[in-house]
Amino acid sequence: MKILLLLGLLAAGPATAALAQSAPKASVAPDKTKSLQVVEASCGQCQLGLPGKSCDLAIRLNGHAYFLDGTNIDSHGDAHAKDGFCQKIRRAEVQGEVVDNRFVATYFRLLPELTKTR
Repeated sequence: MKILLLLGLLAAGPATAALAQSAPKASVAPDKTKSLQVVEASCGQCQLGLPGKSCDLAIRLNGHAYFLDGTNIDSHGDAHAKDGFCQKIRRAEVQGEVVDNRFVATYFRLLPELTKTR
């Protein structure tokens, strides 16, 4: 019986890994044939008013908030830090398109915070 359980767990491992890799990742370089858009990026639930119970990266484009596919909230530092996505709305350059009410990013780059001058 233990052997059957072990075999079942081993068989499920590759399937789980394949599912985790199925989401497209945003490129590290923009496509020079497409325009870049500067958007607001933040936690969809904490800052942009999207529904949900966990912290997920989202953008605001043309006044509408969309959850983001292609990168995630944990890829850009601690979301709950003083300057994290759950605490602040940041600016980002993106390329991609809205598909099924989600923004599928082919490129995402967080922009430096604007410094305040006196």
